[in-house]
Amino acid sequence: MWLLLIERYRESWFDTHVRFSIPLSFIIFLLAIFGVQPLAIEYTNDVATNPVGDIVLSNIPVFQVGWIFVYGMFILVAFITLLCLLHPKRIAFTLHSLTLFVLIRSLFVSLTHVGAFGTQAVSHFGPGITQMFFAADHFFSGHAGAPFLMALMYWHVKPLRYIFLAWSVFFSVLVLLGHLHYTIDVLAAFFITYGIYHLALWLFPKERALFLEATPN
Repeated sequence: MWLLLIERYRESWFDTHVRFSIPLSFIIFLLAIFGVQPLAIEYTNDVATNPVGDIVLSNIPVFQVGWIFVYGMFILVAFITLLCLLHPKRIAFTLHSLTLFVLIRSLFVSLTHVGAFGTQAVSHFGPGITQMFFAADHFFSGHAGAPFLMALMYWHVKPLRYIFLAWSVFFSVLVLLGHLHYTIDVLAAFFITYGIYHLALWLFPKERALFLEATPN
């Protein structure tokens, strides 16, 4: 196993495109996560208006699912990271796709100023986690969209496809039970994420080819 990993990294190091694209994709991703996204969330929190009605949330009680909401996403990130570390040729396309996801979601968040639903799962994770996970950035749901994006990326690998699809469905139900997203946030996430994925295919064909090379059928 270790010899295989070493060989994969050695091969990637001698590939000029891989050696260039990985650090570039990492830098752009960090700028999106720690630069653009916080600004969008802060702006949306400042201008958030009143909550609106929701046919699902108005008819189900709120469940305290905050800890699953937070730690479930951390586990998802760790799993995606592991998949990338197991084969470096997956890294660039994964990060580029997630960067597009973050940037496009930040745009939607900046344009949608609906306040949180009247009842919501309580957060006890401190100001940093609260700002990141329990802000007014509702449209569209990152918890539903991110694992669905991964399912599309790994669609040709059935076990991973179904793992990520199940993860997406689980998060979708979770955020509704906690009243952490409106129903439209969850439903729209699948359609918007599908568009983001195809945009990534168009913008990063070389990175996608490397990704498929690292994850064959």
